[in-house]
Amino acid sequence: MPASDVPTSHPRYLSLMAREKIVHGVERGITSPHGLIAHGRGEAFDYLLGERTHAFAGAAVEAGCAMLLTAQWPVISVNGNACALAAEEMVALANVCGAKLEVNIFHTSAEREQAIRGALLEAGAREVLMPSRTHALEHIESNRRWINPAGIYRADVVCVPLEDGDRCGALIRNGKRVVTVDLNPLSRTARAATVTVVDNLTRCLPLMVERCEALKNDSKTRLTEIAAAWNNHSALTAAEEAMRRGT
Repeated sequence: MPASDVPTSHPRYLSLMAREKIVHGVERGITSPHGLIAHGRGEAFDYLLGERTHAFAGAAVEAGCAMLLTAQWPVISVNGNACALAAEEMVALANVCGAKLEVNIFHTSAEREQAIRGALLEAGAREVLMPSRTHALEHIESNRRWINPAGIYRADVVCVPLEDGDRCGALIRNGKRVVTVDLNPLSRTARAATVTVVDNLTRCLPLMVERCEALKNDSKTRLTEIAAAWNNHSALTAAEEAMRRGT
């Protein structure tokens, strides 16, 4: 069934539209076919959340936004799935918190990196940084180790929606704070990150843009206190309990 034929009253409408975005991303060369599997896995966890944003996710959004707004050099790392699902929202978040956008993918492909860059520019980005073969993260050997010297290499806070566990751990070991979006509270990424938003990317990114807008005029002292008070372990525990209850 073409996306245009799905009625908005369909109980799976939002989920089906997200699937269409991922499929379209593959067709445009933005998303790897492997990303289809990753997206389906995330959907399963979203079912357990009741496909809604919980209080623990809202609190994580607040802490993550405070961290981005107080960063000296914030960067948003963009992979194929994130770009296909929410390119405009990531551009909006970068604009409101003053972050750089940087392309970073697992499955090596210069063509796909350029496709992601093009999609972000189409979505309104003024600048999109690309991986450099001169600068690399330590403690990781995959393609995701290659980073831009003016972006992730220099960053103190990196927002990495839909991240893989190896690189999240490497970012932390390289002294960076990580804000991630991950529907699986048991994943390596969720457990390694500084702030984990356990929520669907398409639901929480608009909330992050909204909260950054609301918080950006607050004092740096207050924002620092919000970020420092965050307890990621407690939030992950709350997310797991919600999934076990099925609420």
